[in-house]
Amino acid sequence: MASYNKVILMGNLTRDPEMRVTASGLSICKFGIAVSRKFKTADGEMKEETTFVDVDAFGRQAETLSKYMAKGRPIHLEGRLKLDQWENQQGEKRSKLGVILESFQFVGSRGDSEGGSYSGNDGGTAYENTSPPPRTTQPAAANSNDGPAPADDIDEDVPF
Repeated sequence: MASYNKVILMGNLTRDPEMRVTASGLSICKFGIAVSRKFKTADGEMKEETTFVDVDAFGRQAETLSKYMAKGRPIHLEGRLKLDQWENQQGEKRSKLGVILESFQFVGSRGDSEGGSYSGNDGGTAYENTSPPPRTTQPAAANSNDGPAPADDIDEDVPF
């Protein structure tokens, strides 16, 4: 049986991130986001539906989020679903679906946030500049006076 567990969400933080560090030194950040969708009912009336999602981040991602994010700020994130199950004090079984963060991107203008992105698992690389990496240039051909290649040779150069 094949399976795939991937969630992509964009919304606003519903509370300030809560940061904790375990005894072993692992950073854990918990926060919530609100994701809204607008739709038209059969009567033609516009409605808005909001879903609240709890998110857990670990490692360097957790530290970055707790440092730069706050309630109300927008975020784009990717992660995986995780089902938490427990019994309450009355002995009733409870469960909650949440998201384990895998990567995120700051959303908004530089005034709202830094606009960078972060990806990786538990200590990946932080990308704090918003511009794409510089393009590399191809070395000049040895005989640049030869002009463009004939049309017949183009098919052989296509990599697929």
